[in-house]
Amino acid sequence: MSDLSTQLIHHRYRPPEGFDAVAPGVHKASTVIFPNVHALRTQEWTDTSGYTYGLHGTPTTFTLEERIATIEGGTHCVLAPSGLSALSLVDMAFLQQGDELLIPDNAYGPNKAFASVELARWGIVHRFYDPLDPADLAAKIGPATRLVWLEAPGSITLEFPDLPALVAVVRESNAGRQRPIVTALDNTWGAGIAFNAFELGVDVSMQALTKYPSGGADVLMGSVVTRDRALHQQLLMTHMRLGLGVSGNDTELVLRGLNTMPLRYAAQDAATRELASWMQAQAGVAQVLHPALPGSPGHDAWQRDAKAAACLFSVVFDERFAQAQIDAFCDQLRLFKLGWSWAGPISLCAPYNVPSIRTQAWPHRGGLVRFAVGLESVDDLRADLAQALATLPL
Repeated sequence: MSDLSTQLIHHRYRPPEGFDAVAPGVHKASTVIFPNVHALRTQEWTDTSGYTYGLHGTPTTFTLEERIATIEGGTHCVLAPSGLSALSLVDMAFLQQGDELLIPDNAYGPNKAFASVELARWGIVHRFYDPLDPADLAAKIGPATRLVWLEAPGSITLEFPDLPALVAVVRESNAGRQRPIVTALDNTWGAGIAFNAFELGVDVSMQALTKYPSGGADVLMGSVVTRDRALHQQLLMTHMRLGLGVSGNDTELVLRGLNTMPLRYAAQDAATRELASWMQAQAGVAQVLHPALPGSPGHDAWQRDAKAAACLFSVVFDERFAQAQIDAFCDQLRLFKLGWSWAGPISLCAPYNVPSIRTQAWPHRGGLVRFAVGLESVDDLRADLAQALATLPL
């Protein structure tokens, strides 16, 4: 090889084996090199025993999958480019034309929208059920039902369902079915820390790694975990046909975040409970929604099944306040920034019009603001809330 370009591309140097460090290596690849034709034809990727193409896994992504499976108490994991793509992957892996999907009425909005638009176009119907009423779920399960979504707690309004009771309803309905109904939990809030989804009976647990596992508000990713190899293979093949993949650099960021996730979860949980309790006593507040607060919907189920409570709480304001006044309150906040997502280092807030995103009646007439507590001082965050509350005409 006399030409410099060939020498550089096919350089003979290989670094010595045996290097180890705290951080896993970051492998980036589309093409994977095989040692011979036999390996090219026979190498397997579906059981993580080998590598065939960057899209199907690298040492970096396999490492993250194994660690997420461990956190969640599962045995198989597949990664997706975002939490929403992980939700959509579950739908597409387990549903086909003519099937029915049941979704809790308080589920993450984009999950409901995917069912209402894309799945509906493909001949898959859906209905919403009351997550706090297992009897309502039982009444809505029909012959065509194939997938039941669960969410704990509900998006924005944070009702904590009786997961074992909901799972029991599905299992009872599965008797005699050739295609059993799959239960899938959006476990982004729990993150594998607040409770073990599989011990509560669910079949599939997905989460947005964008939130707690990353922790930096700087990367998008999702995961789907199971204990059932057959379900995992369905997910894996749909994942492959859709061409879903995650980058080595994004995987590196999530792997780094995992090291501190339990510490961050505990710190944000403690701060959130303190602020939620304080907010509950403030004038102009009708109710604070947070699973660990007595009186919050589903508190008893949370107390029985969970051991932590994440970084979110929602405040329902007195109905005498107009939406414009609640919006002005949010604008007045200085440390709580306006933005979507949560579980990052910075505290966030956002006002919501709950009746517009529910099919069932919302029991409150006042406006709602959801807060996500970051890693700032609790005293500073409380002072920020106090100065913004002082601007409301009480």
